[in-house]
Amino acid sequence: MFAHICKIDWQTVRTTAEAWERGIEQRWPKYYREMQGISDGAQLPFIDILILNIRTEIAFGMFNDGCTSLYRKTDQHAFLAQNWDWMEEQKQNLILLDISSDSGPRIKMITEAGIIGKIGLNELGVGVCLNAIKVSGCDSSRLPVHLALRSVLESSSTDAAVRQLEKVGIASSAHILIADKEKGIGLESTAKTMRRIKMDDQNWIFHANHLLLAHDGVVDSGWLVDSPSRQQRIQQLAAKFSASTSREPNVVDIIRMLDDHDGFPYSICRYEEGPLGMDATLFSIVMDLEGATATVYLGRPCEPEDVIQLDFQ
Repeated sequence: MFAHICKIDWQTVRTTAEAWERGIEQRWPKYYREMQGISDGAQLPFIDILILNIRTEIAFGMFNDGCTSLYRKTDQHAFLAQNWDWMEEQKQNLILLDISSDSGPRIKMITEAGIIGKIGLNELGVGVCLNAIKVSGCDSSRLPVHLALRSVLESSSTDAAVRQLEKVGIASSAHILIADKEKGIGLESTAKTMRRIKMDDQNWIFHANHLLLAHDGVVDSGWLVDSPSRQQRIQQLAAKFSASTSREPNVVDIIRMLDDHDGFPYSICRYEEGPLGMDATLFSIVMDLEGATATVYLGRPCEPEDVIQLDFQ
């Protein structure tokens, strides 16, 4: 994947990652120790596990990782949801991870083997989603994106998670959608900047794979040509729902939004066969943070290969 997208070989990737190792060990030792444990258990070099967890930074966000995420607060529910799109070959590496700790809340997330922070929720009803954004540059003094996701899942609230990430900074470009049962906040980051996206007047937040806000001194590459159209479409679907019904959306309504094929192949639900190349929807997740539960649809939501319920009972 590095060779195909970034034109760099594995030894160069390893050399690049070595420059991050000492800083992560000093500033975030518990994450360093967890990656060391994975390395020992898998009998793989530590640097290879570290590479998985800082892959966004190494490639400056140059991965074909297209996703559409949303948050909606209602009177009785707080939905956080997204499609996660990437190359089909990565599907076999997806795992559901259940983490218990004496020092923080229990966590359930769907991630890729070896990566300690990804998309999911904790028992306190704090959840997180991720949208890749391609803006050149990274800063090794800041928290890598996937470790930032783990930091959110160890937090007690949206506000606590946002304060922590604004304090330490995020090492490269991304949109991290953080939510609990009270509110959602989107954090758009680059290696130099961080901006908040707040709920609109209907308590929605939407995001695809391009910067929505102005960030001084950085340029969005516009790497996925369909990102603006997906952003517009998910907003249209929400507006259409509000206009056609007086009730609040439920889980079925949310998954139908993620299962939209308007504009195919440049659609929210994506297929690898399209002209965009590598990416397809590998899973969809709908969390209800009011009850700290989630439903994971493996594969495309229109043709789920399995449906898994996550809760903390």
